[in-house]
Amino acid sequence: MKIVKRILWLLFMMSALAVTSFGQKVGSTSMQFLHVMPVARATALGDAYSVWASGAEAVFWNPSGVALVRNQELSSTYIDWLFDTQQGALSYAASLGNMGAVGAQIQYVDFGEFEETSVARPYIKNPDEPGFTGRTFRPFSYLIGLTYARSLTDRFSTGISIKYAHESLFNGQMIRAMVSQGVYENVKTWADGLLFDFGVRYNTGYKTIQLGASVQNFGADIQYAKEASAAPLLFRFGTAADIIGNDGLFLSSDGENRVSVAFDLFQPNDYAQQEHVGIEYEFARTFAFRAGYKFNYDTEGLTLGAGFKQTVESVKLSLDYSYGSMGAYLGNAQRISLGAEIQ
Repeated sequence: MKIVKRILWLLFMMSALAVTSFGQKVGSTSMQFLHVMPVARATALGDAYSVWASGAEAVFWNPSGVALVRNQELSSTYIDWLFDTQQGALSYAASLGNMGAVGAQIQYVDFGEFEETSVARPYIKNPDEPGFTGRTFRPFSYLIGLTYARSLTDRFSTGISIKYAHESLFNGQMIRAMVSQGVYENVKTWADGLLFDFGVRYNTGYKTIQLGASVQNFGADIQYAKEASAAPLLFRFGTAADIIGNDGLFLSSDGENRVSVAFDLFQPNDYAQQEHVGIEYEFARTFAFRAGYKFNYDTEGLTLGAGFKQTVESVKLSLDYSYGSMGAYLGNAQRISLGAEIQ
């Protein structure tokens, strides 16, 4: 019990440190791709996933959930994001028995091809295409990470992740740029850094009510060229439960049908507090239908999705899809996830 109290105190301290940077303005953080979360099931539930994240999927949301993996799991997600941006994510988790569990993740973002422009001569003198150099470039981002998690009791687990994030704004090259009036220097067009995630998960023991919390992307400021800014520091606290199911809050069933709800408080360091709500209906332990809503967002709001899982011999396969509305002008974001669990 002393260990549990110490971990809770550590999470409280990390939350307090996160709060110190919550007053930043919108868009003041770097590496915005870290806001774009993988896992179709999670995003269909309006990102209310700090409790339900488990196994291989938990490396993206709450590292303590990795402790729940029973054998080995693999998860992959493709994201069709805004303005031709595409993102892929792959994760793996494995149980180490009494020693806990480990996880790994890779994320990659392709922002598409951009046409290079310049205010230098002779490009600005071109009457047909003023400013265009005729060259193109492809910005990209990637992240790799390792996670360790362990169940300290039969109800309480904790986890930590270390991640290396890299983002290139111009083909990963050095360029000569004006850093102040009339002063030119060679500067980097990329940035990288080490980031850390911390998380806890607690089963209250009362019916199916569970709690979860995580702090993500804790680390030093990220520097591009001469300027540095913080990474997106994200704090999540959530609760979830079955309202209809084997041990449902309101109605017990035979286990073939389940209705569950989840709620997350979400606090980034570059926006006001936001709330995530999700509901999931599962039929015959095979088909699932999901919906969610994200409150206090400028563009995002309604989310929808569905999932299918089937066991083939000793492998449980899953396929999930999510749709997220991004407003009248930005359209929508879609995700597809494939998963495999060795039972």
